[in-house]
Amino acid sequence: MSENPKHTNRLINETSPYLLQHAHNPVDWHPWGEEALECAKREDKPILLSIGYSACHWCHVMEHESFENEEIAAIMNEHFISIKVDREERPDLDEIYMNAVQIMTGSGGWPMTMFLTPELKPFYSGTYFPPDDAYGRPGFPRVLRSVAEMYRERRGEVANQAAEITKHLSQMSQVADHGHELTTDLLEEAYRNYRSRFDARYGGFGGAPKFPPSMGLPFLLRYWQRTGTLNALEMAELTLEKMGRGGMYDQLGGGFHRYSVDTVWLVPHFEKMLYDNSQLVIAYLEAYQATGKSFYRQIAVETLDYVLREMYNLELGGFYSTQDADSEGVEGKFFVWMPDEVETLLGKEKAEVFCEYYDITEFGNFEGKNILHVQTPSELFARKLRMDEQELEAILTEGKQKLFEVREKRVKPGLDDKILTSWNGLMIKGAAMGYQILGDERYLKAAEKSADFLLTELSQKNGLLLRTHRAGVSHLNAYLEDYSYFIAGLIALYEASFNFKWLKEAERLTQIMIEQFWDDTNGGFFFTGKSHEQLIVQSKSAYDGATPSGTSMAIHGLLRLAKHFNRPELHEKALRALKLFYHQIENAPSGSGQLLCELEFLLSASKEIAIVGEPEREDTRAVLSAIHNCFVPNKIVALLDPEVKTVQHLPLLEGKKQIDNKATVYVCENYACQTPTTDLGALEKLL
Repeated sequence: MSENPKHTNRLINETSPYLLQHAHNPVDWHPWGEEALECAKREDKPILLSIGYSACHWCHVMEHESFENEEIAAIMNEHFISIKVDREERPDLDEIYMNAVQIMTGSGGWPMTMFLTPELKPFYSGTYFPPDDAYGRPGFPRVLRSVAEMYRERRGEVANQAAEITKHLSQMSQVADHGHELTTDLLEEAYRNYRSRFDARYGGFGGAPKFPPSMGLPFLLRYWQRTGTLNALEMAELTLEKMGRGGMYDQLGGGFHRYSVDTVWLVPHFEKMLYDNSQLVIAYLEAYQATGKSFYRQIAVETLDYVLREMYNLELGGFYSTQDADSEGVEGKFFVWMPDEVETLLGKEKAEVFCEYYDITEFGNFEGKNILHVQTPSELFARKLRMDEQELEAILTEGKQKLFEVREKRVKPGLDDKILTSWNGLMIKGAAMGYQILGDERYLKAAEKSADFLLTELSQKNGLLLRTHRAGVSHLNAYLEDYSYFIAGLIALYEASFNFKWLKEAERLTQIMIEQFWDDTNGGFFFTGKSHEQLIVQSKSAYDGATPSGTSMAIHGLLRLAKHFNRPELHEKALRALKLFYHQIENAPSGSGQLLCELEFLLSASKEIAIVGEPEREDTRAVLSAIHNCFVPNKIVALLDPEVKTVQHLPLLEGKKQIDNKATVYVCENYACQTPTTDLGALEKLL
């Protein structure tokens, strides 16, 4: 952007990188707020609501083609009040109006283009529109003129359409408990659904594009553990292996791109999202616990290290949101290679091995260039080349390091460095689990620092949370997902560090979450709370899409805190909330991955593990290592340090003592404990 831009609009005062990207468009953009909404009513103009996010490739395309075009901007400015929204800042608006797009068009996506009456009711919509008629889509100027004419001259038709869509949206938000019992039959039906959609050759579910089934895989691991159904484990493993060896995974720098455009996990949409990587870290860690396979450990380590390197504010704490797909205006440019580049770095012989392993050819596998991916695991590849496996690993390690160092000098994709409470909660949970299972203190320190940052910089004086922080500014009331994700992160952080502060904060925030979001009349949690502005509907959703629903994660926290603090009323709320979504779990299990994990916890005889021992002593560490090396997802863990006299008020720890001054473990179910043990072998049998 030049130092003296020709145009500057109201977005210049925002903090969101996505909104700031549009601050010098000739479009007279407004941020969402009273000023814009009053203006629409005063001037009797329809609202053009454009929703996107900073890492969205087609959002950049539409900006360049249409929003930077002065002629198109003139039409927008004459006929509409144009409002630009960052979906990551305002998930409430995004959810409502994305549902509206899907009702009207049968599909959705970003950029979302929505036309509203001044009363905020939708009457026409779409996603990306080209500047001229193309791709079977009408050009944006033609759409603008047609909608403006419709609003001017066929107001009754607009009002009827808006009323009908709003009625549909209201119906979507109404869920009820029809009295069905939650049983293991739901788990069985969900497993069969996953099996029917499974790609037995390449892993994943369904065809292209393929999104990482971040919550479906943990459900399958739990189903395998519960039933012994080997096929559930095989589906999870094949998917994890194919994703981890594919181009959707960054083979040089670690971390996962957003999704694969093909069925084989080769060509990704190149943006990297914090929420994908936090959830996939957990999936790979659990697979490592379940199988002991080092490959899953490697992917988890590389992904956590990527997040700490690229997506973490080392000074403040807090994890950033996204990295762009584009570099220098070209999608994926940062990530692709040609054979001659590799040969220059490694020499001819090593380059031949490296290029064959990662499928780097003269022809390319992506627009004439090459995305690194692995077709043959290293042990089989070494056998194929009749090469010592250690020699192959040395070449690959050297090559990855040298290519990574050169890549670091390229122009990096843009970074959306806003810190969102919800996504940070997910990453705190992933990093805390990383410390539990892998023992690397960097992960624990990052999680603790981020939790402290949220509790100080994203908390208001009245105790309520805020949604987002950037450039020293925290703002926007937090949503259900902000509370529930963060609560889940704090519980995991307690069970990694046994600092009681984290569990107390989780309990405090849970009380606020219930006060703000719980529906006293029909049960369940609303997406928005008492502190939010009123929109055209107040939704109550449990759809687990790219991220878990706020409801699913609220249930996650309630079930665990009910056990930690012996608060049966929290368990009852979790049960009531789950029962509201019986039909969703039954009919759409692929959109209920986190709900299924919580249902499995609810239906299982979950283990309550109490440890009495000094955290830094070798015997206590050995006990913790034994617990975390086992795949026991349905558990809570508490620790009593006999040297600390502070009362922690955890029922699970009451009356617990050490045996022979050794780290002692009590494994309990429903507060009935087995004989305490100091023996690791006996502990493993109890688990």
